[in-house]
Amino acid sequence: MPGLFADPNTLHPVLLPDGSAHPGTVFLKAAIDHPRIDVGDFSYASAHHPPDDWAAHLAPYLYPFSPERLEIGKFCQIANGVQFITASANHRHDGFSTFPFMIFGGGEAAGRPSMPAPGGDTRIGHDVWIGTGATILPGAEIGNGVIVGAGSVVSGRVPSYTVIAGNPARVVRQRFDVATAARLDGLAWWDWPIEQILAAESEICGGDIAALERRAPT
Repeated sequence: MPGLFADPNTLHPVLLPDGSAHPGTVFLKAAIDHPRIDVGDFSYASAHHPPDDWAAHLAPYLYPFSPERLEIGKFCQIANGVQFITASANHRHDGFSTFPFMIFGGGEAAGRPSMPAPGGDTRIGHDVWIGTGATILPGAEIGNGVIVGAGSVVSGRVPSYTVIAGNPARVVRQRFDVATAARLDGLAWWDWPIEQILAAESEICGGDIAALERRAPT
């Protein structure tokens, strides 16, 4: 029943048969309070050994003072062992040495020759499934509806509605034809009220775009 669906601000949204909460799955919006991370409603992460700090667990190099951001859309599914290696993990690599002298003293870090330039934000679209042990590299931009294979190492821009896998990750196949993908983006079902999403669960999880369009709010 729609009324029983977990609120997006619930920390542990999965209930076990005995009624207790499953500690290894969290809605990230409730689990993360970090000034450089934005997460949409109903996006969740799982871990076999739940961390005390989900932000540090998922993005260990993203500090409160980092210049870059990590943006995760709605209804994303992040499996155990996924890490986002954001731009603050970078070393300068355009010269002879990559050694970060500025970390170990010798003056202010700002303006030091070993200090790399700020990197770009990492952006994850809506309804993205990131498989076990995948690594998302600095500045990656993953489109809507992407499936990231387990153990993949992802960089650059990933087109919406593709399946990617490997190291480095490459497009394995398109999930849908170009016209269908465009219609899905136009529908943006992830922005519908949750009651209407649940009512359209069969169409959202099915393969009939016309049927889904008929479910769209008017």
